[in-house]
Amino acid sequence: MIDYSALISDKARDIKPSGIRKFFDIVNTMEDAISLGVGEPDFQTPWQIRRAGIDSLQQGKTFYTSNWGLADLRKEISHYAMENYHLEYDYHDEIIVTVGGSEAIDNALRSFVSNGDEVLIPEPSFVCYTPLAMMAGGVPVPLETRMEDGFKLTAETLKKAITPKTKVLIMPFPNNPTGAIMTREDLEEIAAVLRDTNIVVISDEIYCELTYGGKQHVCFAELPGMRERTIVINGFSKSFAMTGWRLGWVMAPREMLKPLVKIHQFGIMSAPTVSQFAGIEALRTGREDIKYMREQYDLRRRFMYYRLQEIGMPCFEPEGAFYIFPSIQKYMDDDEKFCDELLRKKKVAVVPGSAFGESGRGHVRISYSYSMMHLETAMERIEEFVQEL
Repeated sequence: MIDYSALISDKARDIKPSGIRKFFDIVNTMEDAISLGVGEPDFQTPWQIRRAGIDSLQQGKTFYTSNWGLADLRKEISHYAMENYHLEYDYHDEIIVTVGGSEAIDNALRSFVSNGDEVLIPEPSFVCYTPLAMMAGGVPVPLETRMEDGFKLTAETLKKAITPKTKVLIMPFPNNPTGAIMTREDLEEIAAVLRDTNIVVISDEIYCELTYGGKQHVCFAELPGMRERTIVINGFSKSFAMTGWRLGWVMAPREMLKPLVKIHQFGIMSAPTVSQFAGIEALRTGREDIKYMREQYDLRRRFMYYRLQEIGMPCFEPEGAFYIFPSIQKYMDDDEKFCDELLRKKKVAVVPGSAFGESGRGHVRISYSYSMMHLETAMERIEEFVQEL
């Protein structure tokens, strides 16, 4: 009998499975269940983008691309950066196409984190940052963000956390799960703290197109002196409703991108060719589609905020992404128990806030990337549930 536990590496053993997964698995076995747990657009990928992928297959364009990605796609990404952020990145050697944003985050951490290096992670935030930092040999250091501060990272919190071992700061805004954004003024305060350090910034901007209330996303690399230390990560999943295409990108100064490309070429080789042709079309013609989807998310966002206030679940009004993060502490201390009972009694799946870090405890994440019909029904069930409590 093989002792498999003795074969597993220490790093793999130390990684805890995501607390989100079990709720997905349960809800998929229930009739009439409603899941508000998945962070995935309910829109189909716009037709002209799908057609570009189909055309590439029909034309037999099914071979490997360059490790860096198709040159035409990198040119479009370069144009996108200039048009939206007035940032110039050379498509030859300052942009790489990846298998989604997750591969980009993994490669960036492995490129710059050595054993014992500290990785600062504002929390609550996306579940992959901590395990990926650990797998790179780093020590995750959570930076608590609070509802009363709009779940923003403050300069004071950052200053207190920096030590001689600090190597990387992750900037996850617009934020999953809170919907928080950082304004230019907020980011300037963070930049002031970093300016005399050697800290690398990984700016995960996958939700950059989804901001509301007239707020415009600001790319961290735009700020004076920040481009030279910032790895900008973005992709097609959220903005263009292309989650299954698995397509993302990284922009960084060429010297920062060199190690990342090496890891990418040995671990992945290249992103899917059909997805890259679709990505070219998305960047060329997808702006109106983004606008329409953003408007729909905004309607849902305002509905969810109003209903949660009406029900009596205190929450921060999200300004980005497609999540809302209400507190459940007036009803129950244990957010995982709250989610478990809501699912079993009312067949509605939401995600415990503690899955996104300790500072998320006492909250739940609700995704509003679902139809209004689903949201309305789910909120009726949630209202019944809390009234029964």
